[in-house]
Amino acid sequence: MSDSKVWFVTGAARGMGVDIAAAALAAGHRVVGTARSAERVRDAVGDHENLLALSLDITDQSAADTAVVAAVDRFGSIDVLVNNAGNFYAGFFENISVNQFRAQMETNFFGPLNVTRAVLPTMRTQRSGQVFTITSTAGMIGGEFTSAYAASKFALEGWMETLRFDLAPFGISTTAIEPGFFRTELLTEGSSTIWPELDIEDYAERTAATIEIWKSMNGKQGGDPAKLADAIVTLSDSGEPPLRFVAGADAVGGVEQHLAEIQGQLDANRSLSSSLAYEG
Repeated sequence: MSDSKVWFVTGAARGMGVDIAAAALAAGHRVVGTARSAERVRDAVGDHENLLALSLDITDQSAADTAVVAAVDRFGSIDVLVNNAGNFYAGFFENISVNQFRAQMETNFFGPLNVTRAVLPTMRTQRSGQVFTITSTAGMIGGEFTSAYAASKFALEGWMETLRFDLAPFGISTTAIEPGFFRTELLTEGSSTIWPELDIEDYAERTAATIEIWKSMNGKQGGDPAKLADAIVTLSDSGEPPLRFVAGADAVGGVEQHLAEIQGQLDANRSLSSSLAYEG
């Protein structure tokens, strides 16, 4: 790859996507910034000669294909894909409707698949490329009130970890970015967070209390998304981005604790687990 790469960033009209696009531009790269509204991308990122703003609904495969054609027509290649667009359907499992759960998977899981499927032929032709996907610590650690969101992020983790084997022979790397709590718009009601549709009395009190806790966290998260964006550019520019990047001190601490818990579970049942070999 040349020093100046072409970045394709989804969800570039708000939140972390704006910071990622801005950081890539500041580093001298060219950026295709996409969102449902190209105008909102331009408003959020600002006019720049190296920015191509495109309208893209990531749940629409044909729209993703069209956006990739436009990107290659403008810049000639796509070197770095950042699957960033997503949302958060919050709630206890039984309170989340079937339609809400499917919508969560369509956006957070199948959306990145659609965009990546559209981009990969270009990267394979180049025999080079980097695929970054923003997952979450919720893709590694299950938590209360996040069953749909965690399911979508766990799915992304498994997909990214196995996709590397498909793509490595073509010089294409994959990286899962696993942020903790960053001060983005994810918890903004009516923006990226959707509350559960169904009311079940057994969950009512806990639901109301948990919603208030989530609302109180908005705008107080400890992570700086601009610094994370700079870190992603640094990882990309290194030429050897890692398979995963746990982002934020809270994320590192949470993953370390979770790994220790898993090790403890392995140790506690090691004899039983080791006794299951077939003896024929």
